[in-house]
Amino acid sequence: MEKESAIHYDEFLGPMFFEPYAVEVAKRIHPSSVSLALEIAAGTGRVTQHLRKKIPASAKLIASDINEDMLAVAKEKPSDLDIVWQTIDAQELPFDDNSIDLVVCCFGYMFVPDRQKAFDEAYRVLRPGGMFLISTWDKLEHNGPSYIARLVAEQYIEGALPDAYNLATSMNDEAIIKPLLQQAGFSEISIEKVQKSSVCASASAAAVGLVHSGAVFQEIKKINPAWIDEIVITIEAVLSEKFGAEPMIAPISAVISQAWK
Repeated sequence: MEKESAIHYDEFLGPMFFEPYAVEVAKRIHPSSVSLALEIAAGTGRVTQHLRKKIPASAKLIASDINEDMLAVAKEKPSDLDIVWQTIDAQELPFDDNSIDLVVCCFGYMFVPDRQKAFDEAYRVLRPGGMFLISTWDKLEHNGPSYIARLVAEQYIEGALPDAYNLATSMNDEAIIKPLLQQAGFSEISIEKVQKSSVCASASAAAVGLVHSGAVFQEIKKINPAWIDEIVITIEAVLSEKFGAEPMIAPISAVISQAWK
């Protein structure tokens, strides 16, 4: 993701989709047990801000991502918070065994090529008693704005969409996640689906954000740039009808998994 796209992603999709779960994930952390925390797939730092405020001031927080453009946006946000930023591949964590108290990843593992290896790495670096805390998206149809955007996009693309466009919701169930955690070595596991509301100032702003930040629409733009404005108008109309014009309040759903070493 280029830096300009990362900025757009943070500005529009951040508040709509990621902020509600950033707050939820931070609530599940017991700060007294954390002296060193690692965030994987920190992106533009939305979750990072909540983590830093939740864990003790004396604790060290390493926020990482494999995408340097996303981290560049995170680093530029005004903040006096003590955060160490690192470019790290979730499949190859550069830390010693049993060295980290908390590993957090919000909406990142769906895109990791070898999920089992990444989960194995998280288990390896965690100290005994340490917590692994992750969120992944529920099925697309349970995430209203994204589902509507996909239905509209499919009208402009011939044939079925490539599997790559389904990765974001590919870890939508306990039956998918639990075996990965167990294989990594975790035995104490909690997995639940958590519903939230996606709030945007208007259906118009939501439509712009979905289209200009969505990879599938970048592909449509290559086919015919003139379609993009038409698509924005269509998505806005459907969002407004279903979830309100100003503000737009729509249902979203994610899976939150916690495991302890």
